[in-house]
Amino acid sequence: MKLAIVSGGSKGLGAALCAQYRARGFDVVEFSRSAPHAFSVRVDFSAPESVAPAVDAALKPLAAREWDEIVAVNNAAVLGPIGPAARKDPADILAHLNTNVVSGILFAARAVAAFQRHACRKTLVNVSSGAAAKGYDGWSLYCASKAALEQFIRSVAAEQAREPHPFTAINLLPGHVDTAMQASIRATDPHEFPDVGRFVGLRDAGALRSPEMVAATLMRIVELPDLQGGAGYSVADYVDRP
Repeated sequence: MKLAIVSGGSKGLGAALCAQYRARGFDVVEFSRSAPHAFSVRVDFSAPESVAPAVDAALKPLAAREWDEIVAVNNAAVLGPIGPAARKDPADILAHLNTNVVSGILFAARAVAAFQRHACRKTLVNVSSGAAAKGYDGWSLYCASKAALEQFIRSVAAEQAREPHPFTAINLLPGHVDTAMQASIRATDPHEFPDVGRFVGLRDAGALRSPEMVAATLMRIVELPDLQGGAGYSVADYVDRP
């Protein structure tokens, strides 16, 4: 028996991951605000006080079972508000950080806690972004939140190395994926995000990968026999491999 735990699986890459893991025979539990699937759990990641209780309640009966493999994917995230941080309402800044950082950490931490004792192959995947390593004009919040989660994963990997039944915690860079987030980027006012033209060009050049292709490649990376905890893996390095 195999289990996949996915946050933000209502659409885009998350939905593709849920579908492909189910097709591979995994039991899947998905966490999102819209909770569109029969296997979904409704939780609002912008309200972090609700995240830990929801994840704990959903995973408790699953943790009572034995598994051959467990994969937890932290995928839920928002891009906005876009534009200079100094022009944003403090409540919007807090909502962004609550969704991307606080709730992301809570989701990952509770998933690890629920299955720490299980002696099987276990992988914690954080879906990151190139924005974690580069500052973009207008994306200060998104860049900060992605960098924070990457460092969190590196630290979790170091912690897990001391555990008798560790999770392998990794960061994954999906590249440019043809999702609603990309569409929202292309619709941004250039005064708020001066680099918008480059993202329009990526779409026009056919450089966006489908969520299904990225999901399949993510799953292949998770299956690597020499997966290294704390490392970052780029879909671009594996998507065209046999």
